Amino acid sequence: MKMRFLAVSTALVAATALTGCGRPAEPAGGTQKVTLWLMKGSASQDFITKFTSSFEKEHPGTDLDVRIQEWTGIGEKVDAVLAGKAKEGADVIEVGNTQVARYIANGGLSELTLECLRDWGSTDWLRGLADPGSIDGAQYGIPWYAANRVVIYHKDLFANAGIKTPPRNRQEWIQATQRLDKGEQQGIYLPGQNWYVLSGFVWDEGGDLAVETSGQWVGTLDDEKALAGMEFYKQLQALGDGPKDADEETPPQSEVFAGGRVAQIIAPPGQAAAIEAANPALKGKLGFFPIPGKSSEKPGAVFTGGSDLIIPARTAHRDRAVDVITALVSEKWQTELARTMSYVPNKTTFAHLVDGNEGAAAMAPGAAQGRATPKSARWAEVEAKNPIKPYMTAVLTGQDPRQAARAASDTISRVLGSDR
Repeated sequence: MKMRFLAVSTALVAATALTGCGRPAEPAGGTQKVTLWLMKGSASQDFITKFTSSFEKEHPGTDLDVRIQEWTGIGEKVDAVLAGKAKEGADVIEVGNTQVARYIANGGLSELTLECLRDWGSTDWLRGLADPGSIDGAQYGIPWYAANRVVIYHKDLFANAGIKTPPRNRQEWIQATQRLDKGEQQGIYLPGQNWYVLSGFVWDEGGDLAVETSGQWVGTLDDEKALAGMEFYKQLQALGDGPKDADEETPPQSEVFAGGRVAQIIAPPGQAAAIEAANPALKGKLGFFPIPGKSSEKPGAVFTGGSDLIIPARTAHRDRAVDVITALVSEKWQTELARTMSYVPNKTTFAHLVDGNEGAAAMAPGAAQGRATPKSARWAEVEAKNPIKPYMTAVLTGQDPRQAARAASDTISRVLGSDR
């Protein structure tokens, strides 16, 4: 789909001319029913109740209808709304940040570049949320919240090893993990196929999983920088007994950590609750720190998960839909969401909102270095085949890294470049 680039000056000049653009007109008078789709688990019922009441009070004549959606099958439901073929419509929809490229490619999204520049402070957005929602300078997906991986560590094991402060760079991290890896105790439990963690190491080296060249996506795991990221993963993974041929859910790494003989895992801080549930004796003994970077000046790059907000072009309530997003991305509601759900807010300037929440606070520095998967509408198909996992296993079991990386890159290129 050909996208136009909306320059800043043009956007500002056109500020008063956005009431047309071929979309349905706003209803005149009466109550406007505005439908907001949120994904299951993204916000608490208390948050939804408070937000709905506040929004309707501040926007008389508006009935905000919040409907909770399941992640399973959501892609097809959103596609139907955007195409005007859905039985139930929506005016604002929460979508996963890595899903936005698909919806942009399929068409049917309202462009929100002007509002981003004028009202929503887009210059401070987290890159891992903002980048997937834009194409050719035009913004369609609006960052809402983020979550990313940190290092969860066993405080007692660190203290027993004489480690008084968490490591801040890779060298310190390796040295500390070597001290922790002794006898039946694992310095770190890092399964061989945690490709999300690998992605961060690749980005730290200046590499990527795939890049777009002259309109064609090409896998780049065999690039020298990407190979350096895999080499560091191999070095770290060897300081524990994580399986080389399984991911972080096989078995669930929180259960392994709960056994009490693992010093560290790399996971979203929310997994601490699962660890404590499996072993209540660990309550109060878990700490968090950002994944260390190559230097102490900034933490390592991380895969940023989270959600963006979109507005279907077919909405009959665009102005009110914009108002809903304006409220959801405001400091007031970003604070409420971050503190109730332990998320990272959508802006680097909001990082202070999670002070006092140790897990969320550890996420915030990494989120500032966060990235998302390549902005191809076909990336979900790559994940379905996931050639990255067997590539990682091949390297960890002694096969030639360059040859294995080239095979994985070829598969990525083939999937991203094939016709549907």
